[in-house]
Amino acid sequence: MDFDLTKEQEMIRKEVRKFAQSEIAPVALELDENEEFSPQLTEKMGEIGLFGMFVSEEYDGQGMDYLSYIIAVEEIARVDGSQAATIAAGNSLGIGPIYYYGTEKQKQKYLPKLCAGKALWGFGLTEPTDGSDAGGSKTTAVPDGNNWVLNGSKIFITNAACELSMGVTVQTVTGTLASGKPEYTCFLVEHGMPGFKAVPMHKKMMWRASDTAELYFDEVKIPRENILGQKGDGFRQMLTTLDGGRLSIAAMGVGGAQGAYEAALKYAKNRVQFGQPISKFQAVAFKLADCAVEIECARNLLYKACWLRDQNRPFGKEAAMAKLYGSEVMGRVVNHAVQIHGGYGLMKEYHVERFYRDQKLLDIGEGTSEVQRIVISRYIGC
Repeated sequence: MDFDLTKEQEMIRKEVRKFAQSEIAPVALELDENEEFSPQLTEKMGEIGLFGMFVSEEYDGQGMDYLSYIIAVEEIARVDGSQAATIAAGNSLGIGPIYYYGTEKQKQKYLPKLCAGKALWGFGLTEPTDGSDAGGSKTTAVPDGNNWVLNGSKIFITNAACELSMGVTVQTVTGTLASGKPEYTCFLVEHGMPGFKAVPMHKKMMWRASDTAELYFDEVKIPRENILGQKGDGFRQMLTTLDGGRLSIAAMGVGGAQGAYEAALKYAKNRVQFGQPISKFQAVAFKLADCAVEIECARNLLYKACWLRDQNRPFGKEAAMAKLYGSEVMGRVVNHAVQIHGGYGLMKEYHVERFYRDQKLLDIGEGTSEVQRIVISRYIGC
């Protein structure tokens, strides 16, 4: 067993951490307060290679392993969940399906811009009445000559309504299988297609500086060549995409927990009460010790899942475990961090307040904690 990172992975951690501290940290509070997505910051993240990290170089990707990408997400999340969400969704959910299932023409058309951070792509699965039930989608697509006509809506879609948004992968119902269940097919829907509308969602508790959208499809004509993969492959594509996406959510949990823990540790060492730093009091020291232990466990679980993926071995169970545990560990860590900060932990200028809000999405997005437990229980034979 070798737990050492490669020199390249260590360099990625160092450089991404440096970028996050110098470019993201100074503006994170303002962007969160104003609920403002920053295209400039997104393009800067593209310039240092944070999009398309696992995509081969022939499509202008970085050609790295998945763990390197996860380390980058972790380091961005250590500073700001909103920017980490842009990176995670942009790669796992936006670029991933096109890279793994797209035709050569589709890859050549979309991936270079997406890998450069010059454009973003959404992942249209969740609907107003169907979130955890990924097999309950009601958006439809019916054939019309050389086109398909889409009708329906999606909600809570990241990277789908900002000025950099190029399009979205949409799961639709295209028929009924012999079993009586719906047949699902995914389509690549570009912005500008008549009848397609993306509306930004505001007044969010968390990830306030990331782009979240509602999508509406009203008789949208899609060329047949915009089918992703084969007709009927949509549900399998979506579930496989979610397996990889869960690793990025787990990375956001580990990174966010690390950032909140470091802030709490620093504060505890400097905050003096009763004549000594509060880090010397057992009640506080034990909280910090528990945080350190749980972060270490979550990171090792996440890295093992990434190792399995990079070895082309089954990783679905481990991805669900890493997502579940990483999300809930961050919840416990940010709770301790706010408590250690006391009243200051409730104030926006102390960043643990933002970490506390951002964490809650991790228990919900990419499959709720309850769904992860269902997935895990099936893997273990329940």
